[in-house]
Amino acid sequence: MGIRFVKMHGTGNDFVLLDGRDGLGSDVAGLAARLADRHFGVGCDQVLVVRAGATAPFTMEIWNGDGTRAEMCGNGIRCFAKWLYDHGEIAAGRVAIDTLGGPRWVAVQGYVDGAFRVSAGMGVPSFDPDALPMRPGDGRANEARIQVDGHALALTGVSMGNPHAVAFVDDVGAFPLESVGPLVERDATFPQRVNFEIVQVSGPRALNVRVWERGAGVTLACGTGAAAAVAASVASGRVAAGRVELSMPGGPLAVTWDGPGAEAVLHGPAVTVFDGTWPA
Repeated sequence: MGIRFVKMHGTGNDFVLLDGRDGLGSDVAGLAARLADRHFGVGCDQVLVVRAGATAPFTMEIWNGDGTRAEMCGNGIRCFAKWLYDHGEIAAGRVAIDTLGGPRWVAVQGYVDGAFRVSAGMGVPSFDPDALPMRPGDGRANEARIQVDGHALALTGVSMGNPHAVAFVDDVGAFPLESVGPLVERDATFPQRVNFEIVQVSGPRALNVRVWERGAGVTLACGTGAAAAVAASVASGRVAAGRVELSMPGGPLAVTWDGPGAEAVLHGPAVTVFDGTWPA
């Protein structure tokens, strides 16, 4: 008997999903790292595990490719909802899901013109440096200026239940994210490491975004990163509040945020790629 899995993605941010209610142990760090390996495993950015919920019907566990835990994942929770819907465990409508970053909700429409439609509540963006955590820098407490690999970066800290650092650049395609990303992730400004977004404003309500994810590296998209990018952009007056369209390497996402105190809502696809059995 092996371990059943499903490979899924949301805008190219890919996952292996396991049903943890079927005899899977509580510590899957090693298994997650093996599954995530793109040469010797299935290959994914994160492993999602379905567990029974504490305050909601279900808990979504998120394990990074390096075996560490992540608090929340916006692309992941949409895939998680699709798996539950496809297995008859939820119906169309609003469903609560527990995460390490706190309870979240998804609003499931089901299949429309052959594509699965779901939006996800991402929580209220927080600019409190203690929520990340983030050591204060110059200027406002959630801003810091750092020098890494010859690059001077002005970072805005945003918590989406997990920590994010947002930097605005002129050209996301020309920015060396692969080399700078791991240095920002582990900079002393962020005691628990950080997800790093580079953002280029491309219109009144449009952004180009690339992401280095803590524990996973460069990913084609990031849901919490999209929400953090929009929050930082709206709060700084770079884009208007409301629905903001994002272009990420894996495709388009959208985030609706009406400003401070409001919840960010993520809109995007969820796709099943294949399923299989991993040898136990």
